[in-house]
Amino acid sequence: MHLISRVAFVFPALVLAACAIKQDVRPVVGLPSGQQVCIVDAPSVRQGFRDELVASLRRKGFQPEVKPAGSPTTVCPVTVTYLARWSWDLTIYLSYAEVNVYRDGIQGGSARYDSTRGGANMGKFIDAERKVNELVEQLFPAG
Repeated sequence: MHLISRVAFVFPALVLAACAIKQDVRPVVGLPSGQQVCIVDAPSVRQGFRDELVASLRRKGFQPEVKPAGSPTTVCPVTVTYLARWSWDLTIYLSYAEVNVYRDGIQGGSARYDSTRGGANMGKFIDAERKVNELVEQLFPAG
């Protein structure tokens, strides 16, 4: 009976661990408000993601400018690249987002949201615009 109670405790813990949503942010430090920030376009990502990224940076006081896809990370003194994917589970939802910030071509910050292992976790059904805003707020805390 003791073994059964252990299994009954461990199994749900493993299932919940498998339904993890992860978010990691390494903030950009020392970037003054008003700074021009170039965003390298990612045409494979829904345009609404890029549009909200631009709007979020503008609200933080930066001057965002979209550069063509394939532009190098040295195209501007501060350059942002992004990637996002949507998945289907009852509805379409943002399952992965990544925003990387480069200063003079060297990565100076990053933000990643990953719910691809969210499984039955209902927290994965987030509003994509709010998630972009949250990532920008955490990525540029002083802006």
